[in-house]
Amino acid sequence: MAYQDLSTDALKSLHEQFATAYDDFRSQQLNLDLTRGKPASEQLDLSNELDGILDGFYVLQDGTDVRNYGGILGIPEARALGGELLDLPASQILVGGNSSLTLMYLYFDFMFHHGGWQREAQSSDGRIKFLCPVPGYDRHFTICERFDIEMITVPLVDGGPDMELVESLVDSDPLIKGIWCVPKYSNPTGHTYSIETVSRMAALPLRAGRDFRIMWDNAYVVHHLTETPDELANLMEAAFRSGTDASVIMLASTSKVTFAGAGISFLGATEANLKAFEGYLSAAVIGFDKVNQLRHVRFLQDRDAIDNHMAKHRAIIKPKFDLVLHKLNAGLGDSGVASWTQPRGGYFISLDTLPGLAGEVVRLAADVGVKLTPAGATFPYRTDPENRNIRIAPTFPSISQLDTAMDVFVTCVSLASVRELLGVQ
Repeated sequence: MAYQDLSTDALKSLHEQFATAYDDFRSQQLNLDLTRGKPASEQLDLSNELDGILDGFYVLQDGTDVRNYGGILGIPEARALGGELLDLPASQILVGGNSSLTLMYLYFDFMFHHGGWQREAQSSDGRIKFLCPVPGYDRHFTICERFDIEMITVPLVDGGPDMELVESLVDSDPLIKGIWCVPKYSNPTGHTYSIETVSRMAALPLRAGRDFRIMWDNAYVVHHLTETPDELANLMEAAFRSGTDASVIMLASTSKVTFAGAGISFLGATEANLKAFEGYLSAAVIGFDKVNQLRHVRFLQDRDAIDNHMAKHRAIIKPKFDLVLHKLNAGLGDSGVASWTQPRGGYFISLDTLPGLAGEVVRLAADVGVKLTPAGATFPYRTDPENRNIRIAPTFPSISQLDTAMDVFVTCVSLASVRELLGVQ
């Protein structure tokens, strides 16, 4: 029965039960961390063959020695690998360092100083604005803050962002210059954008103008939790048909495929956009780490090999997701005080508490030794207007650690909710 339907006496009884359990956790002096979606050591071990895989052979098929200078766009073989991930020709791929976040940041700097964003903001005496589907990825929001870009939130629904609202906002404000997207297994909800959403997204620049950018951060494109992956329509193809492909910037990386701190990243765009971006980078970059690019090509080989490799990742992390969902269903399923997503891929589960309680749940958990992502982190400016959303990151802890952490989490959600319904602190 939902807690809201219980009598005061029944709620008081539950409060005593949850408070006792909470005190018991406090006595255990726990130190558990669910804050970020990091791969576990067992996942990193899957890529240990990267170390030494070149075996002293550093020459490409065209005779290039990857140990030397040059090649801002990346080695041809790595560009082809990125093309397989993003479903683009190799000629439309730039290969960067270990973080696609770096490429995003540099691209924003490029658009401000060479793409017209700063000029238009100055001419209109206003601020550039970006649309941010929520809940979303905090690193995207940080980039906007660093460039003093005003963020406008758009609800994320099952098929992607609320496109009617997106289109209405773009129509009404010429200073909206882009939208952040994590289109497959979104961070943190796990949603995959529908065919209709991709089609409408491709048409947005017709409304917004040529300087509008769709930042298509496909970070979880191969991170499936089932044997029947979600299908995501090809945005670049849809944009090409609409004549808007110059507004599409696609990103991916191997950060959670191989070594999180020593992978390679990819930026996909039209060849004209890549040429302009390459010119911008040339003032600061001689070339990214081509040795690392080559060893990734030798290790990952092609899309089939990547899929086989990711099946090994799935075998490690799916039991963790299953455990979290089991704990949530068993402890909160009939309570009516929380709702959560059931992702088919990606790295997170998104949970909503009763309005106003996310911060209290995070505080309660921290007080007994379980660290959670800060409440509000999944919203711009770290402010969730309803203070409801909590991102759960199951991948890094061991199964036993995760089991304990979820018992604590469920207890904290229950305790905070009953206190709210009773009107007590």
